[in-house]
Amino acid sequence: MGKRLLVQRRGRGGSVFRNPGWKRIGPARYPPYNPEEFKKKVKVGVVKELMHEPGRGLPLARVVFEDGSEMLMIPPEGLAVGQKIYYGANAPQNLGSIVAIGNVPEGSMVFNVEIRPGDGGKLARSNGAYVTVLAHSGGKTLIQLPSKKVKEVSRDSRVTIGIAAGGGRTEKPFLKAGKMHHWSKAKSFKYPTVRGKAMSPYAHPAGGGHHPKGLTPAPRNAPPGRKVGHIAARRTGRRKG
Repeated sequence: MGKRLLVQRRGRGGSVFRNPGWKRIGPARYPPYNPEEFKKKVKVGVVKELMHEPGRGLPLARVVFEDGSEMLMIPPEGLAVGQKIYYGANAPQNLGSIVAIGNVPEGSMVFNVEIRPGDGGKLARSNGAYVTVLAHSGGKTLIQLPSKKVKEVSRDSRVTIGIAAGGGRTEKPFLKAGKMHHWSKAKSFKYPTVRGKAMSPYAHPAGGGHHPKGLTPAPRNAPPGRKVGHIAARRTGRRKG
């Protein structure tokens, strides 16, 4: 008998694969959405500290507002402790200000964009990410994502002015397997990952042999251990024509 496949071990939910949520500081999202308050008032907050969160590729900023409420935010490049943060649809367009995207000039760079007002921020949240505001039309705003895809969001969606901090992090190579191990552990990845076709036949359905035969697509309802390779694939092989 061989050992269980990786997909079987992951499904069991052991300590190796469990999300280390106790290491996290908290969710980095905008405050609960109150349309009337956001559009009419401008709140002023102060950056109290910049913190490292294990498993996150960029720092977090703790902002305390004048009414005593707090927020964890993804900081822009260049944010400093003690800096003021303006929160409101018509807030000044300063670095780190949280405003409605409909009030941002075309060509501006923003990040942590909401798809729908109140969802807390969904787009361009990773280190060095930003979206470009292309045009405003009616109740919608056209933006260009980091993938160069053009998307439409609501004009009332909240965004942060600037570029997300931590840009250039991915340019430094890992160099050692040990660094990759610790990085993977912080994000609860299983490292290293071995290809199924590189294994022996007892260890994986795709393993064994000097004449690889390939795998037929696994059905969607295949049991763990068989559900590997092309899962419910519509097509495989080379495209013709």
